[in-house]
Amino acid sequence: MESDLNKYLMGFLGTCFVVMSIGIVSDSIFAAPNPDKPGYAIEAEEGEAGGTESAAAGPAETPIAVRLQTASVEKGEAVHKKCVTCHTTEKGGPNKTGPNLWDIVDRPVATHEGFSYSAAMKDFSKGGTEKWTYENLDHFLTSPKGFIKGTAMGFAGDKKPDERADLIAYLRSLSDSPKPLPAADAAQPAASDGTAPAASDATAKPAGEGTAAPAATDAAKPAETAPAQ
Repeated sequence: MESDLNKYLMGFLGTCFVVMSIGIVSDSIFAAPNPDKPGYAIEAEEGEAGGTESAAAGPAETPIAVRLQTASVEKGEAVHKKCVTCHTTEKGGPNKTGPNLWDIVDRPVATHEGFSYSAAMKDFSKGGTEKWTYENLDHFLTSPKGFIKGTAMGFAGDKKPDERADLIAYLRSLSDSPKPLPAADAAQPAASDGTAPAASDATAKPAGEGTAAPAATDAAKPAETAPAQ
């Protein structure tokens, strides 16, 4: 009995010795020596929301009030041709996948007769008190689902500021009485020397202002870049 116990004990000790020997050999083979010069830890600053701030934040966009001063109705009409699948533009035109866009500028949101708006759009409209201002149109056309989460608008958005301004200038022309342009001076920052910005030709009206809106033809009807449901 004692002889068997000694055998088990010797076997256990032998196993421990083998395991320790393997560990020592492995450490010597796969050892990772410390570098001669230590590296530097990169610490990300936390933003207000707790996330990391982007070091490559792009410059702020020129306000839509300023961009509209030099926007082109003709270019906007060309941009809007990709919207004709979902929208009509003529006065009294029918609704399609999206509502008719005649006189859209400054129209109360989600109030066009006969169109079934999404719950998200109805909520954004605040009972019709929210309007399609130039700013709202610009934000919505940049990213419909980003501006109004839950909207049924299928358009992904237009990230080109000047192109959006052209499009909004065209939408503005779709009216018997186009709405006045926003004042560009109020949107311009003060000059670096502290003086007020001088009045400039930026107040020049874009093509088509003050004239009756061009009659929309089937070839000139727009597409999915305009506001929808």
